[in-house]
Amino acid sequence: MTEISFGKPSLNAVYSVYATAEHGVFVLDCNVTDAFGETYDAVHCYRPDDSYGLTQLAGQWLADNPSFPVQPYVPPTPAQIRASMSTLTARQLRLGLLHAGISPSQVDTVINALPTGQAKESALIEWEYATTFYRMHPLVSTIGAALGLTDDQIDLMWSAALGL
Repeated sequence: MTEISFGKPSLNAVYSVYATAEHGVFVLDCNVTDAFGETYDAVHCYRPDDSYGLTQLAGQWLADNPSFPVQPYVPPTPAQIRASMSTLTARQLRLGLLHAGISPSQVDTVINALPTGQAKESALIEWEYATTFYRMHPLVSTIGAALGLTDDQIDLMWSAALGL
């Protein structure tokens, strides 16, 4: 049996540090060498109560470099939040619509009302055959707008459907 030995990870360089919404927690853009000896650029989330990975090295680096500029926390935009929302299965999406009072036949009507052409055919294929749906997919916006839903209403329905 071959013995596997691991090296000690190292924090080679820090390019930038960003504050987060959580006090004392930072995101470091850095260069690291991992336990397997691979060196690469990475993003590390430093949490003072975490004792795993590079956290102790990052904490020491932060303590040794108190004048290094920390970029302020900037909350994500609504579009960024939407883009990061988890996908829904076809089942979750359809049940979520139903729970919001929107029947699959209403979606069929919206799609069938689209102008004849490739966009309509693509929408029909997506609606009928897709197994997962992304919040930022153009079909979601098209159907939502045709049903008179705002982005915030779609977000709420999407979030509720994640639990179905």
